[in-house]
Amino acid sequence: MALGILRWGRGRMARERAEDERRMTVVEHLQDLRRVVIVSLVAWLLATIVAAVFSHLLLSVLEYPLTSILAKHNHLISKPIITSPTELVTIPLQVSVVGGLALSLPILVWQGWTFVAPGLRRAERRFALPVILSALLLFVAGACLAYFLMPLWLNLLTAIVGNNAIFFPDLNQYLSFLTLLIVAFGVTFELPVVIVLLGLLGVVSSAWLRRRRRMVWLVVVVGAELVTPGVDPVTPLFLALPLIGLFELSVLVLAKPLRR
Repeated sequence: MALGILRWGRGRMARERAEDERRMTVVEHLQDLRRVVIVSLVAWLLATIVAAVFSHLLLSVLEYPLTSILAKHNHLISKPIITSPTELVTIPLQVSVVGGLALSLPILVWQGWTFVAPGLRRAERRFALPVILSALLLFVAGACLAYFLMPLWLNLLTAIVGNNAIFFPDLNQYLSFLTLLIVAFGVTFELPVVIVLLGLLGVVSSAWLRRRRRMVWLVVVVGAELVTPGVDPVTPLFLALPLIGLFELSVLVLAKPLRR
C-alpha cells in the first residue's frame, strides 16, 4: 500500500511538473510572439521613415509608366493631376507606408519564421522555408510584371481612344489602379505554390492535373478576368498567359519530387 501511495505521489508530481512545463512553454511562446510583434513594428516604422525620406523618388518610380505615356500622347500635361488639397499629404504618406512595408517585408517574414519554426518537425521545416521563399519570389515576379506591363497597357488603351479624348489622369486613381494590378498579379502568381502544397498533401497529382489541363486553363482565364481591374480584354490576357505557363511548370515540378 505504501508503495502504491508512493507511486501515486510520484505520478502526481510528474503531472504537475509537466503542467508547469506546459505553462512555461505557453509563456515562452507569448514572449516570443511579443518579441516578433515588437521587432516587426519597429522594422516597419524604421523602413517607413526611410521610405518617407525618399518618397519623391518612390513616387517618381511609380509614376514612370504613366508619365512615359503622357510624354507621347499628351502635349498639355506631363504629370498626373491632383484634385484635392489633402492628397498633397495623403499620397506621399500612403507611398511611405506601403514602401516601408515592402522594405521591411524580409524582416517580417524572418520574424514570422523564427516564431513558427520551433513548432515544426524537421521534415516540415525542410519544406516550409523553400515554400516561403518561393512565395515571396513569385509575388515579386508578379508585381514586377504588372509594373513593366503598365506602359504597354496604357499605350494600347490610349491608341484605342486616339484623338477622340484628352487623357488627364488623376494621381490618386492611378496609384490605386496600379496597386490593385500589382496585388492581383502578385497574388495570382502564387498558383505554383498552391499546386505544390496540394501535391505534398496528396490532394492533387501531376497526372490528375494533366487530365484536367483544359479545365484549369479555363479557370485561369476566367479568374484573370475577375481579379484584374478595368473592363479591357488586354490586362486579363497579360495575366492569364504567364499563369498558364506557371501552371505547366508547377505540374512538371510536382511530378519529379513526388513521382506522381
